[in-house]
Amino acid sequence: MTMTNTDSYKMTQWEELLKRNLIQGRLSQLYERKFPRHIRHSLCLCIESQDWDLAALDENKARACFHALLMYLDEQWNHSLQENNFLPGPDFPGMKDYLVKHFQDEPLNLAVILSECLQEEKKVLASASEKQGCGSPAVQQKWKELDRGVNELKRQISEVKKEVKSLEFLYENLDYVQKTWQNKVEQDSGLAQSNAAVKEGCLKQANFIMQTKQMMLQQIVNILNQAEQIVAALTDVELPEWKRRQQLACIGGPVDTSLDHLEEWFTAVADVLIQVNQELQKLQDQSKKYNSPDASSFPGETENFTLSLLTKLLANALVVEKQPVMSSLPQRPLILKTGVRFTAAVRFLANLPEFKCRVKVKPVFDKDVEETTAVHGLRHFAFNRDNSKVLDVDRPDGGLVAEFAHMSLKESKTRPRGSCEQSRLGVTEELHVIKFVTELQFAGLSCNIEASSLPVVVISSTSQIPSAWASVMWCNMLSTSEPRNLSLFVDPPPLTWQQLSQVLSWQFLSVGQRGLDEDQLSMLRDKIVDFSTDNPDGIIHWDKFSKNESVWIWIDGILDLIKRHLVDLWQDGYIMGFVSRKTTWDLLKEKPTGTFLIRFSESSKEGAVTFSFVEHSNGENNVHAVEPYTKKDLLAQSLPDSIDSYRMKEDLTRNPLLYLYPDIHRDTAFGRYYSTEKAPITGYVTRRRVQVADYPTPPPSPPPVRMDIDPDAEQVIQELFHDIYDSCGSPVWLTSYQDTPLTQYF
Repeated sequence: MTMTNTDSYKMTQWEELLKRNLIQGRLSQLYERKFPRHIRHSLCLCIESQDWDLAALDENKARACFHALLMYLDEQWNHSLQENNFLPGPDFPGMKDYLVKHFQDEPLNLAVILSECLQEEKKVLASASEKQGCGSPAVQQKWKELDRGVNELKRQISEVKKEVKSLEFLYENLDYVQKTWQNKVEQDSGLAQSNAAVKEGCLKQANFIMQTKQMMLQQIVNILNQAEQIVAALTDVELPEWKRRQQLACIGGPVDTSLDHLEEWFTAVADVLIQVNQELQKLQDQSKKYNSPDASSFPGETENFTLSLLTKLLANALVVEKQPVMSSLPQRPLILKTGVRFTAAVRFLANLPEFKCRVKVKPVFDKDVEETTAVHGLRHFAFNRDNSKVLDVDRPDGGLVAEFAHMSLKESKTRPRGSCEQSRLGVTEELHVIKFVTELQFAGLSCNIEASSLPVVVISSTSQIPSAWASVMWCNMLSTSEPRNLSLFVDPPPLTWQQLSQVLSWQFLSVGQRGLDEDQLSMLRDKIVDFSTDNPDGIIHWDKFSKNESVWIWIDGILDLIKRHLVDLWQDGYIMGFVSRKTTWDLLKEKPTGTFLIRFSESSKEGAVTFSFVEHSNGENNVHAVEPYTKKDLLAQSLPDSIDSYRMKEDLTRNPLLYLYPDIHRDTAFGRYYSTEKAPITGYVTRRRVQVADYPTPPPSPPPVRMDIDPDAEQVIQELFHDIYDSCGSPVWLTSYQDTPLTQYF
């Protein structure tokens, strides 16, 4: 089948793996051994459109699939030529040459390889869905059972309403007969002989009504018993699980925080309980209206049971849908700065018309928090203005939501004295909460409702953001249930490497749409975890992670570097990033000359990136490292452009960087990110900035004396242009570093 770029879009399996950061570990190793990953990436649509399982069993089918790949490559190549792009795209001819060379005579082998790879991808996707919770079969089954239970409640209350209406009809008939029969007898004395039969009939009808009412009351009790189980499941299981998922999402976890299911269930059950209460009231009114014998013994306990269930449900229906967040830090909620606006939003899950514009919510800072008096020196804050809001449905989704979009904090000057704790916490170790409170009066009940934010950290300077985020991550990994432990950092518990590695990976997933793989985490573990005799389990203590020029400050600098300059390359998986010097050597030494990898500098706390490449000469394997590129450098020239323009001084015509590890051509990896430079219309020749290195690392021989510049003149140039000499990679028309060996950056 012929495919073009205009085909209707549908996310491929490969794109799903990329989106969920799953092309690592065993999948990465599989493609390194079996099939070039860049070909799988470029041909994902065509590959997945073929039945490789069937082709693996039929050589004719395998050959047909093989030729389909070649045809697709030809089409894509012709299409790219017609577009006449300035930027080099994927190397379609090179991919075709690879497939022809390795599989033209053995197409069945290609089919077996791709069948295995695609099956392994499906396993990885299924496993990831199960680990994320909401997609797991167990959770889906539990939610189906809840759906069935809620639908059964709705069905039963519908039947009860019909029965109550029928009962009203029976009451009316009986009352009519009893009140009109005597008049009929007085008007027609011949009917007197039927008086006994009529009374007996009325008595039977009254007994039938009584039996019917008792059956309905029992049916209502059954509904309430089922509702009690569902209310418990919602308030004690589903809602806490959602709150835990929201916690993980706040620190970057790839989890589902949709409230659609909870809102649907809360709304439906609340509606059923309100209808039950209404039907009970109708039964009571019927008994009084028609002087029913059971009027004085009406089961009030059933009504009380109904209201208690409704109260429990509504008391838990208010949730903080959007945790407090400043617009300047959208990926780091729960960090608030005094005097700076932040937003939050609450949602009332029982989304019924009866509650519209009846619920007024007020945020209160540190309401009923014991730590404000128990922890010595804790700062106190208040809102700058009244932020009360009324829940309404003026939203596209029709939800009962109040968004607090203009909140800000000020520090109170007066602080109550504390006595329980001797040491004052650091600013970024103080935990606070915002409680959203309201009072609901409805259907004979009065309910005080509160919803609490996750613990927030209040800072006074942007320089405190990295430390504050460390506190937020640590707290939300450890404080997993309500009420939250706001004095957590008085004596902070440690984390296991499994816990910390997960949350660190989430930071990269959040910033760059790609988490850390097993190799990257292994390198970080070696830097963070101290497997000493005193710490055989390798736990990480708070002080080691967050204080005294900690490794977290270095990681945070790298995250900022990715966010500002490297998102696309990180998402593509082209940055190996966390790889030690020794591992770099081991990976590159046997690779062809010009193979390079990109890694983060271990010496720059602000975040810097470098690349190392291999060169074979005179029987020696030399791995060279390039001076790290800082944020300032990347602001002047992007990393792809720096790689594309990189030259060694002894040969300015040749770029020594040929293949991104393991074997991806430089232009295939970075071509689409190169800057386009249109031809000038002034008649001048275009200038181009080129990154130049003087000598490889380590130099194979002493550097030759430069004869083209007088030493005294060169000294003058260095004094005049010291800022250029100190920058990463000088332009060709200026001298480069001579006195600083590149080895010190490796």
